[in-house]
Parts: sequence; C-alpha cells; structure tokens
Amino acid sequence: MSVDYSGYGPLAALIGDWRGDKGLDLAPEPDGEEREPYYETILYEPIGDLKNADQEVIYALRYHQVVYRSRNGECFHNETGYWMWSAAAKTVMHSLTIPRGVCLLAGGTFDGEYDPSMPVTLTVSAKLGDPDWGIIQSPFMSKRASTLGFSQTVTVNGDKMEYRESTLLDIYGRRFDHVDGNVLTRV
Repeated sequence: MSVDYSGYGPLAALIGDWRGDKGLDLAPEPDGEEREPYYETILYEPIGDLKNADQEVIYALRYHQVVYRSRNGECFHNETGYWMWSAAAKTVMHSLTIPRGVCLLAGGTFDGEYDPSMPVTLTVSAKLGDPDWGIIQSPFMSKRASTLGFSQTVTVNGDKMEYRESTLLDIYGRRFDHVDGNVLTRV
C-alpha cells in the first residue's frame, strides 16, 4: 500500500530516516574556532495538514536531529522542530528549537513544481528582529552567545540529502559564522 504525500509538495523529499557521517562543524571557541567532524541522524515524520484561521492550509513534517562527535561518539547537538509547506503561498517554513534557549522560524519560497524524480533544493533564512522570519533566545543567550541570523540550504536527490547551514553569532566579543554541513543517506 502506497501513501499519498502529494500535499507535502517539496517536503515529501525529506520524509524518512536519514544517516550521515561526513559532517563538519565549524564552531566558535574563546581563542578562535573548532573544526569538529561529526555523524548524525535525522528523522522526518509527516503529521498531516493543518488549517490556520480557516484560510491557510499547511502540511507539516516533525523532525528530530541528533549529532555526535566522530572522535568520541559524544552527543553535542539535539534539535527538534517542524518543516512546513504552504502550497498557496509557495512558502517553505522551518521552525527549530535547541535546548540552549534558542528557537527560530526560518522561511523561504519554492516556486517550482515538485517532481519526485528530480532533485529538490530548499532554502530558508531567519534574522534577529525580523517580523516574519525571526529568532527568539533566552536572556543568557542574548547577552553571551546571541544568534543574529540563520540560513540553511537542503538539497535532496533521491535517497541522498546534503545540507549547509550558517548561524551568525555574537559570541566571545566578536561575530562568528558557525557553519555546519553534511551528506546523509535515507535508510
């Protein structure tokens, strides 16, 4: 029995369980930067369609991402959230929460027609203070490790997914572009 994911538009390409071991985390340190190879799992699960104010219909995927250091298997990042699709607005949304006191809602557009036999690229961004695609953070994070901006590009081609994300931080008295990227396979 096949399941109809047509309402999910380009997000249908994400559905499933993904594994990747080619990640590289470029993170800030008080005295410079750290380059940390990592492996991870990401699970995207469809939760159905939702109606906003009886007008907007969106389809949502719930996801959970867990990231481990390659050198010792230690978990150093755990993220949950949703990817959402509004066909009428041709809008892709990505909400995420990390257990450091940071949440954000990033958005972008997808103008093409989704074709499961073709690669799909999703690009979203958010910025501190933006009234539409914004960032919320705890007082501690605002003062000591403020997230100023976020951008992410995800490309799915069949059972291969590649992503790159950039988080602009104000930390350790300077601005730092925290960059992550990986190549994953659907299992």
